[in-house]
Amino acid sequence: MPKSYQENELSSIIRIDESKCKGCDTCKSFCPADAIDGPYGANHRINSERCLQCGQCLVNCPFGAIEDTADVVDQVIEKLQDGKTTVVATVAPAVRVALGEEFGMEPGKLITEQMYGALKQAGFKIMDVNFAADNTILEEGTELIHKIQKYVLQKPVTEELGPLPQFSSCCPAWVRYMELYHPDLRQHLSSAKSPQGMAGPVAKIYGAKEIWKVEPEQIFCVGVYPCTAKKLEASRPEFTAAADYWKKQGHTATYQDTDVVLTTRDLARLLKKLDIDVRNVQPAEEKDNPLAEYTGAGTIFGATGGVMEAALRTAYFVLTGQELADLSYKPVRGLAEVKSAEIPLKLKDGGQEITLKIAVVHGTKNVEPLLAEIKAGKSPYHFIEVMNCPGGCVNGGGQPINPMGTSWTGKFKAILPWS
Repeated sequence: MPKSYQENELSSIIRIDESKCKGCDTCKSFCPADAIDGPYGANHRINSERCLQCGQCLVNCPFGAIEDTADVVDQVIEKLQDGKTTVVATVAPAVRVALGEEFGMEPGKLITEQMYGALKQAGFKIMDVNFAADNTILEEGTELIHKIQKYVLQKPVTEELGPLPQFSSCCPAWVRYMELYHPDLRQHLSSAKSPQGMAGPVAKIYGAKEIWKVEPEQIFCVGVYPCTAKKLEASRPEFTAAADYWKKQGHTATYQDTDVVLTTRDLARLLKKLDIDVRNVQPAEEKDNPLAEYTGAGTIFGATGGVMEAALRTAYFVLTGQELADLSYKPVRGLAEVKSAEIPLKLKDGGQEITLKIAVVHGTKNVEPLLAEIKAGKSPYHFIEVMNCPGGCVNGGGQPINPMGTSWTGKFKAILPWS
């Protein structure tokens, strides 16, 4: 296994409290990386070197024995109250359908306007990650189109491109899994940044200059995600694009694109500490903020198949010159662990017909057969989406935990050893 962490990366985000652990093995059944040590009936512990930091063990532990140790709630409150900092919340699509649950609302209720209102009352400026997801899909979709032109249509392409099939790169736990366990296939990952990777630089470059009109060093960028692994991703040393840009303009400071990350649970705790209840706030919109405009393609990133569906819409339009007839592409929807489809395309230039072959996987372990096909040179696919968490981001390790310690998506409830 290659070196697990880079210098200054957050590690050990997920921890088992051995005083609460009963050794029931439920956590092991949800861990995609076999990163939990300890025999049945004995205290367990997490092997951080193998851990993806995805938090699936945490949200499924029936005894509440597993913790997220990267708690920045008080740090964010201090920034909100210091009067010198512009605190920008970049909020992921899956948060708005889960935050209400922490305040007693029905699970799955969409509360975008109430969430905006609560964030504004707390003092945040807002950038919607749906906008960043749209940026990601433009990059990822364009990359796929160029690979199809090179490898399928045999057209000359000057840029450097990785091989087909192309893997989605939005999910940090999946990216870490690939880096740790299949580093020989890393060239298959899309080179596009995740929506979080897009959001930070946009906030600290375009947002600083054109929207909030402050110095970039005054912006404290808070990612709000349904995902504990986003805390690791934000700390990766390569994500300093905004600071790198501003240094070329005469600035000297070095900082991360996203300074800290709050999960959905963390945001709820922060709001409660500030006596803000999403059920009672004045709902708000961001009509005049271009960083809060987005398409439906950005929104569906929160569920398994969403990234694929968004990329497919882009690729289909660019290659055929026509919109996909039904934007709700049902073959990639639903909760089957592996979904696949073949999409016939009649190219706009010359009318040549090709068939685009795609697959969607959620639950990282389910990708192993597809990886074996690639290594054997037998993969039929052009593009494969992988989301680590069952159901996708909506069921991430940072989402609310229901009283039974089971997954937010009911289909993937824990199977307890004694049941």
